[in-house]
Amino acid sequence: MPSTAKPLPPTKVPDVTLAFWLIKIAATTLGETAGDALSMTMQLGYAVSTAIFFAFFASTVAVQIRAKAFHPMLYWLVIVATTTVGTTMADYADRSLGIGYVGGSLVLFTILMVVLAAWRWSTGSVSVRNIATPKAEWFYWLTILFSNTLGTALGDFLADTSGLGYEGGALVFAAALGLVALAYFYSQVSHTLLFWAAFILTRPLGATLGDLLTKPHANGGLDLSRISSSLVIAAAMAIGVLLVWQRSRTRVGAVARPTPLGSRQGPQRNQVRQRAKDA
Repeated sequence: MPSTAKPLPPTKVPDVTLAFWLIKIAATTLGETAGDALSMTMQLGYAVSTAIFFAFFASTVAVQIRAKAFHPMLYWLVIVATTTVGTTMADYADRSLGIGYVGGSLVLFTILMVVLAAWRWSTGSVSVRNIATPKAEWFYWLTILFSNTLGTALGDFLADTSGLGYEGGALVFAAALGLVALAYFYSQVSHTLLFWAAFILTRPLGATLGDLLTKPHANGGLDLSRISSSLVIAAAMAIGVLLVWQRSRTRVGAVARPTPLGSRQGPQRNQVRQRAKDA
């Protein structure tokens, strides 16, 4: 008797590979430099900049959710939108509202935990292996938005309040990411938990790198232009996305070709892709 179950729609998020994390760090660095460019260099302030970037996020995520398939450039455009609005939102809470870095981080962490709990209660999982339904996508993007905002507050706290500076803060978050990677490969800790931990930690790493590039020499930065730095990072990121997309198309085409009888090449490739998705 034929099965009446409908096949699952294709996932609309990329494979979680090393390239994914490198592009994610570039996106978070871009979020820091672009957010500061609008709020500080153009002197629009945190509130106005947050409103502009939130409108950008809302429009891009709406297009992403309405899309029927995965589009790499669109996906990463939404990621950049979350990092830019996360930058100005965290700065507004920390500096304009006077909550402070610690207070802002606690508020954002609480919101993030509530979103994750609601996602788990609503869909039964917070795994990123198959984000294919509108409900899962909304929760996915809300989690990313607040994780990036939390990461900004954490990065500013460690770099400014703790006295470590931008270089010290970047080293601390890079080391923390290294520990997460070791746990991924050599422990039984949930890959879903480790994915979200890494996702949060890449944001303050990118934030401290962005501040290192653009802050004045007196504050420990390289005093590069925020606008120029943003354009260079955006171009490098776009090239990286295109290269990864082209490579994935080539790999999928090779897997789709018929293999000799008894060959295990196809299954092995599929297993590699599945392990990469298992976050």
